[in-house]
Amino acid sequence: MAASFFSDFGLMWYLEELKKEEFRKFKEHLKQMTLHLELKQIPWTEVKKASREELANLLIKHYEEQQAWNITLRIFQKMDRKDLCMKVMRERTGYTQTYQAHAKRKFSRLWSSKSVTEIHLYFQEEVKQEECEHLDHLFAPKETGKQPRTVIIQGPQGIGKTTLLMKLLMAWSDNKIFRDRFLYTFYFCCRELRELPATSLADLISREWPDPAAPVTEIVSQPERLLFVIDSFEELKDGLNEPDSALCDDVMEKRPVQVLLSSLLRKKMLPEASLLVAVQPVCPKELRDRVPISEIYQPRGFNESDRLVYFCCFFKDPKRAMEAFSLVRESEQLFSICQIPLLCWILCTSLKQEMQKGKDLTLTCQSTTSVYSCFIFNLFTPEGAEGPTPQSQRQLKALCSLAAEGMWTDTFEFREDDLRRNGVVEADIPALLGTKVLLKYGERESSYVFLHACIQEFCAALFYLLKSHLDHPHPAVRSVQELLVANFEKTRRAHWIFLGCFLTGLLNKQEQQKLDAFFGFQLSQEIKQQLHQCLKSLGEHSDPLGQVDSLAIFYCLFEMQDPAFVKQAVNLLQKADFHIIDNADLVVSAYCLKYCSSLRKLSFSVQNVFKKEDEHSSTSDYSLVCWHHICSVLFYQPDLKYLSFTLTKLSRDDVRSLCDALNYPAGNVKELALVDCFLSPIDCEVLACLLTNNKKLTYLNVSCNDLDAGLPLLCEALCNPDTVLVYLMLAYCHLGEQCCEYISEMLLHNKSVRYLDLGANVLKDEGLKTLCEALKRPDCRLDSLCLVKCFITVAGCEDLASALISNQNLKILQIGCNEIGDVGVKLLCGALTHPNCRLEVLGLEECGLTSACCKDLASVLTSSKTLQQLNLTLNALDYAGVVVLCEALRHPECALQVLGLRKTDFDEETQALLMAEEERNPNLTITDDCDTVTGVEI
Repeated sequence: MAASFFSDFGLMWYLEELKKEEFRKFKEHLKQMTLHLELKQIPWTEVKKASREELANLLIKHYEEQQAWNITLRIFQKMDRKDLCMKVMRERTGYTQTYQAHAKRKFSRLWSSKSVTEIHLYFQEEVKQEECEHLDHLFAPKETGKQPRTVIIQGPQGIGKTTLLMKLLMAWSDNKIFRDRFLYTFYFCCRELRELPATSLADLISREWPDPAAPVTEIVSQPERLLFVIDSFEELKDGLNEPDSALCDDVMEKRPVQVLLSSLLRKKMLPEASLLVAVQPVCPKELRDRVPISEIYQPRGFNESDRLVYFCCFFKDPKRAMEAFSLVRESEQLFSICQIPLLCWILCTSLKQEMQKGKDLTLTCQSTTSVYSCFIFNLFTPEGAEGPTPQSQRQLKALCSLAAEGMWTDTFEFREDDLRRNGVVEADIPALLGTKVLLKYGERESSYVFLHACIQEFCAALFYLLKSHLDHPHPAVRSVQELLVANFEKTRRAHWIFLGCFLTGLLNKQEQQKLDAFFGFQLSQEIKQQLHQCLKSLGEHSDPLGQVDSLAIFYCLFEMQDPAFVKQAVNLLQKADFHIIDNADLVVSAYCLKYCSSLRKLSFSVQNVFKKEDEHSSTSDYSLVCWHHICSVLFYQPDLKYLSFTLTKLSRDDVRSLCDALNYPAGNVKELALVDCFLSPIDCEVLACLLTNNKKLTYLNVSCNDLDAGLPLLCEALCNPDTVLVYLMLAYCHLGEQCCEYISEMLLHNKSVRYLDLGANVLKDEGLKTLCEALKRPDCRLDSLCLVKCFITVAGCEDLASALISNQNLKILQIGCNEIGDVGVKLLCGALTHPNCRLEVLGLEECGLTSACCKDLASVLTSSKTLQQLNLTLNALDYAGVVVLCEALRHPECALQVLGLRKTDFDEETQALLMAEEERNPNLTITDDCDTVTGVEI
């Protein structure tokens, strides 16, 4: 990015303050002034046609920065724009420089305090040129110079969000970035601000100013030149849940901190200002719902090359560095946490400590828990001593008590009274700070945090092996059983990442020996029984809302590394649902699944694992091995009946491996879903073989895949009289009208398929006509057909009507989201009143209907002996039409049980009529949650 960009961009701010006529006069003054000063002339044709941005660029190009500003200032004086003159002078010589000098001192000091070691500082050196360019790009104007931007930086704790903010603020204070873009950048940390009493934005700005007399009025006079940096958003109590009426727009008004920040983020206060918000991954949904986000940026942390360099720098001895790195590289869990610089330092420190003691590093790398236990126990064991002192034992116990309190109260910053309550006396603090397990937080006196949230989680888990929760001084600390249940919920506390894993990992035999050696007494052995009871309880409940996080359970069991217990535990579960995002998740899943023998339902979503370098390459060898581990589960799961993969990029080899496993004689899978799995027509060959050879598979859902060219293979396989498939879902499969020929042929020869979903395919009336030729045949066994969003019009309804009369097997027809209108419904109703029609469910949602069709529908309701469910949601019916329907519903011959209508779409009079009809008829339900609307059933 050219250096002049910043200067001409700064000029552009001021030129945009000029109205159209003023801007024309500015150009005239420019022409005269450059002649008067005998300066090199800018071609008048270029000046005359230039926009504000282009003119700023021309000024810098022809006169260089300082002279361009001087010319501009003199023209503003001639135009009597004293307000702009004052702003220019203040900006270039006044408050901004004062604040920048203060910011540089403050953030340099904070930067140094955050660095754990010299090598850690080396890997967080000052902002580089490429980083400057990227940070500038985040806030570059997309349309006009004054367009505010809200940029989100999201990532796990320790990945480098705050470090990036510090770099940004120091770079701004040195004029390396945002030069002439932002006059002021203010840093607000939610963790620090959340405890403040009611305050104003002016007060918050004053807190950041170098002296008490902050020129707030001057600062906010150009809100478009302000950047507010909000760190640790997840610490903001209740997030952004205030109603719009509770927000404020007055920078002087005192309100709770969360209201002030919410008012900024939601553009109620200073809407022209830009914002940079750092959050953990758990928060973006809330932000997306309420905040106009310009961009989301995710710091990458250490890539593989960075990690190798870090190990070499840390160990200094290349041989030792490679020994340690090779062991870590073999563990997906450990290699994954090395992405976070601080955790990489913790891991390297643990390995180096064990090396110096001559210990076997393979034992240290056995699990994540082992790494942290080595790190903590070594820190609390005096150098050269065989074991800890009574004082260091007491200090660690007190620290564990403090950590447990923090986890249950969502506290990560502690005061001295918190430390005292948990047994940390004043004399202990220097020793704890010396271990670096506890750090002073920011600039605040007597405020402390754990080195990293993972350290706090480990110490909190360790607390439960030292004491009962009943012995804790804080009532918020709950039992092991409650901790486990909360940890296994998908909606668990945002900060509980490793807590459950550390708790179960400490039950490992090797870890028990470490604990026994450090504390010198037998620790609690009841936790295994409590874990078993917890899993048994979860297994006994069906979890209809899907609130149990199966992967969280498996991670905890994996961390134990106790095959006997894992086998006993996983067989308490009958259902598992996994969202896999990396190889570590895949390894953990495969490890635990191989011990399962009672699973009935297994669902996967696998992302970022089966990656291809290009469309012709196959999956990497490592990923394929992991995939084979998952597929092998099918060999020893006699009770597994349902298997689902969604949003999973499967290669040709992956699909082949899966189908081979499904054809294994001992397998009993009856239902298979491969939804949005990037299947191609080539994969249909393997699926066709599966349908031909497998005599147990009755349900196949391959929706959301591009299968148009491969459909003939599937249909050919289903023409085999020995196939047993009953349900076939082909929604969103890019099928065209020509595919209907193959489907029709299949329907005429297949005697097993009863349910067919062709929703969201471009079949059109021509394709439907072909399909209906097969439906008319009396030997067509299909009883349920979904044609939602298939681009069908009135012409197609004529063919459908004929099929409904001829086919007495068809019971369910979903034809919603097609523009068939009242005329199309009239044609269908003619068939529905025919005595040969046996239809029970009809979906007509969002079909462009009006009340003109209600008379025809009423005739169906009064004459059909079979129609039980009718969906009319999202159509333009009025009170008169509803009256006609209600009269038909009261007919003694009406068999309807469910009517799909959204009551809130009607006026109060019509709503009252519908509610009265429901009360009158106890067998009738009027609902907007009608199942006739198709989706991708999984």
